[in-house]
Amino acid sequence: MRREGPGGAVASAPAEPLRTEFEFELPRGYVDESGTVHRRGAMRLATARDELVPLRDVRVRENPAYLSVVLLGRVVTRLGTLPSVHDGTVENMFASDLAFLQDFYRQINAEGHTRAAVACPHCSESFEVELAGSRLGES
Repeated sequence: MRREGPGGAVASAPAEPLRTEFEFELPRGYVDESGTVHRRGAMRLATARDELVPLRDVRVRENPAYLSVVLLGRVVTRLGTLPSVHDGTVENMFASDLAFLQDFYRQINAEGHTRAAVACPHCSESFEVELAGSRLGES
């Protein structure tokens, strides 16, 4: 919203603060060593350092597919009641949860939000869906 201030100067309404952390809900959930299932968590925006540091990791050099595990271990800030999340947590997730987090990472870091434009398969009407915190198969 723009307003004209004293002397004809144009003032803008305060910009919304940059959102750097996004909540999610895993489709299956991470099962810890005691059998507790953790589904709700948060992921922060990645920095250049987050994307560069894993490239020096020996596991990533030996197996480039491990890059996403190390990277997600750096940017997932919270998962259920776990005291911390790290690459060891990520590598023990179900494949569907890993795929969900990889897609979620791409969405918030490339698009800057967690909404996706979709079209109804029946009527072709376009609308947006919120990906954060939703489970697969739900709208």
